[in-house]
Parts: sequence; C-alpha cells; structure tokens
Amino acid sequence: MTNPVVVEVTRGAVVESAHRGAVAVYDADGGSVVEIGDTDRPVFPRSAVKAIQALPFVESGAADAYGFGEKELALACASHSGQPEHVELARAMLAKAGLDETALECGTHWPSSHDATVALARSGGSPNALHNNCSGKHSGFLCTCRHLGIDHRGYVKAGHQEQEMVREAMEAVTGQKHDADHRGTDGCSIPTYAVPLKSFAQGFARMATGQGLGPKRAAAAKRLLNACMAEPFLVSGTGRADVTLMQAAPGRIFVKTGAEGVYCAAVPELGLGVAIKCDDGAGRGAEVMVAAVLAKLLKSDTALAARLIEIAGPAIESRAGAKVGALRPTVALA
Repeated sequence: MTNPVVVEVTRGAVVESAHRGAVAVYDADGGSVVEIGDTDRPVFPRSAVKAIQALPFVESGAADAYGFGEKELALACASHSGQPEHVELARAMLAKAGLDETALECGTHWPSSHDATVALARSGGSPNALHNNCSGKHSGFLCTCRHLGIDHRGYVKAGHQEQEMVREAMEAVTGQKHDADHRGTDGCSIPTYAVPLKSFAQGFARMATGQGLGPKRAAAAKRLLNACMAEPFLVSGTGRADVTLMQAAPGRIFVKTGAEGVYCAAVPELGLGVAIKCDDGAGRGAEVMVAAVLAKLLKSDTALAARLIEIAGPAIESRAGAKVGALRPTVALA
C-alpha cells in the first residue's frame, strides 16, 4: 500500500513539496478509531516510546529509592535540547546513584538548542554525554541498574538485563514480539525494534488507561505520562513541538517525538493512543500530522481544536521574516 499525501508545503499559492505518511489511533482494547495508510507496516519507534522504556525505572522501585519526582521521571522520558536545566538534572540523577557522566554509554553531541550550543562554546566548554538528548533516559537506566545491583557496564547492549527489562515492557505494552530479526540500533546505542505502527497506538492507549496492564505497571505508566504532561520542557526544550502541544492542553495531551518522522501521543480523557509515521522521516511533516490528528480527536473543545489547527499549519518565512508559505494537513487528515 502506498501511503497518502498527508502534509503539503506551499510557497505562495503553489504546492512545493509533500509528505506521505500513516496514522493509527486506537483504544486500549485494540479498536481502530482512525486509520490512514499502512498501519501494519513495521516501523522503528525510536525515541517516541521512551515513556514505555522508562517503565522498569519506576516498577523496580529505583525512582522512589532515589527520591525522584515528576521532574526526574519526565527527563527519563525525554529527548531534551541539552539546555542547562536538562544537563544539570541528569547529572544530579546520576549522582544519587553514585555515578557521573562517564557511566553514560549514549555518546556525545552538541546540544540541539542553538542557544545552549553557543553558550557552551563561548565558555570554552565542549559537550559530554550529559548533553546527549537521551541522557535522561540513560540516567534512568543506570539508576535502575544500581538499585537492583546489576553491573551497569554494557547496559546499552541487547541481552543486558536492563535492556531485557525494557524489551519485556515494550512487548507487554504493545502486544508485539520484539525479536532479533526486527532489531536495529538506535542513535543512543540501545536496541530498537520495528513492529506495526498500530501497535504503538494501542500501547499508548494502554499507557493512558492502564487497561491490559497489571496494577503495578498501570500505576507506573500513569506516573510517567503525568510527569511528562506536568513538565513538558524537561521532556523536550524551548520552542519545540512537544512543549507547544502539551502546553496547549495542560494535563490532557501527552506527545513524544521520535527520529525519522515518528510521533506517539495519548489522550487520557478519551482513552486513546496515537502513532504516526511520516514516510520520508521529516520532523516538520510529523509535527503537522500529530497536531492535526489531535485537533480532530478533540474537536468538541472548539477553542483547543482551533489552537491545535493553528499549530498544524505553521508558516514558512523568508530570511527577512516575511510569510512566504505554510505547511498544511491535506484532506486525508481532515
């Protein structure tokens, strides 16, 4: 199946570019609410499923043992921008477990925040693993290992006890087998598994409702999603889509971006989960897609739907700041 064009990019009155993609909206029982394109096609979820990957951090008792609250739980689910608040919180999490950034095996890159990169460079500094957008998630992994008395070295490798706990959580929540034949390596070095897009939608409906999960896992899922919705800046960073969408409806929308045009979301009040994939991997297309889908789901709240529709149609500006075009969802998303 060829996925439909779901986002158009205009310049003037002319469509200059287009993005194809697929959308799945499911309830916790596996009922399809919205389905666009090929939702059976396996996709790598990348960072969009960090909240599921963080379940062992809470379920093991590690988060409570180290006295962590909503801020630390949100950072454990984050793809952060490497701003000082993100870096220092990850550092503090590791310190609680008697570790520092040298224990992180996620790799190093400059902050994705332009301002943070400029400030770090001007100070004569250079990035370390704490600036990696995944350092919060990895800090959660390391704290889990330390709390359970597991040797943390090599914790990113397939087969390590930490990654086996993560894989089990992913299988249980999505209802899909995560096997070696569908395994790749994520940008932060942990295993990532390709499974049907629709399984992530059902998985986030389960995360939002607790249906299909045991009491302990359901409680952990609720804590993690609530933490993300309470602290969207720590999940993402200044000016980014995750922050903008969650702040548009505080406590009502959970969203999480992933690399290569993936987005997952949950609307707890409706008991629904959302998963989208922009075929060409474009983040700009994925952001329009998820905003448009959320506007459709929450259309009964006219003020909120109007704000989400606005987010789903960002302007394209010239270097001088003039509006010269826009991104817009197509009728396929209407």
